[in-house]
Amino acid sequence: MTLLLLAIGLVLSVEGLALALAPTRMEELLARFAAMPQDQRRVLGLGALALGVVLVWLARHLGA
Repeated sequence: MTLLLLAIGLVLSVEGLALALAPTRMEELLARFAAMPQDQRRVLGLGALALGVVLVWLARHLGA
């Protein structure tokens, strides 16, 4: 449970920082995502999910 709270806190911190420092750039990025075909967004999301799972697995097995 602690790891989950840590992960959620880290995601919120990074996203909040990006929105605070570059809100216009974030709007442009979201517009680009909206313009992508749905299948391409799905593949991008699955790739991000896979990378996230691998990073969490590595962190857990390296002793973090």
